[in-house]
Amino acid sequence: MKKLIIPIMIIAILVAFFEQVSAEKNVYITVVAIVVFMFGMMQLSAKTPSKNKEKEDKDV
Repeated sequence: MKKLIIPIMIIAILVAFFEQVSAEKNVYITVVAIVVFMFGMMQLSAKTPSKNKEKEDKDV
């Protein structure tokens, strides 16, 4: 899954940057690219363990 999400995120950011430098900016394409990137970041960061996990375990 990670191998699929990272290239999609890179493509989304490249599209967003390309839209920003183009003469005719399309806001909708930029917004969709940013949403795709943020969704990918959410998926990747969901697997990262919390730093506070050890503190929470000690408190219980």
